[in-house]
Amino acid sequence: MSIRPCFEEVKLVYHNKVRAKDRPRISNPEDAAKILYQHWDKGQINLAESSKLLLLDRQMRLMSIANVSFGGMTETLVDPRMVFTLALKRRSHQLILGHNHPSGTLAPSRMDIQLTENLKRIGKMLRIDLQDHFIITDEGYYGILSESRGEHIAQR
Repeated sequence: MSIRPCFEEVKLVYHNKVRAKDRPRISNPEDAAKILYQHWDKGQINLAESSKLLLLDRQMRLMSIANVSFGGMTETLVDPRMVFTLALKRRSHQLILGHNHPSGTLAPSRMDIQLTENLKRIGKMLRIDLQDHFIITDEGYYGILSESRGEHIAQR
């Protein structure tokens, strides 16, 4: 008598909690930065780096906000696998990543630019577009992709 292995069954289920028409639309970098800043712990913005992810539908409407990482005073680790796990689970079509710089500088580091390029490349393969990557401080924001394009976030 042979023993047959037992395998788990995987079933995909999805339930919307907020109707599409009730979701805020992001039509420019200012909208995205405002939402990111509103959801940042103001007591932490100058203390330690952390990152958040805005998960968007096809019409650039906000579906969810996720905390991606929390780090130290000079860095936080953003794992692309976690970013896209969240995006796939939420059925997101587009993403906006934001992280803070406790130093107050808005200039992206070499690592910030490299992360942005990696997320763009991976997202392209998965057909989940990274619309922008923001650096947030208590005095302003910088959109790495929107600034490099010289344009606002485009609605698709």
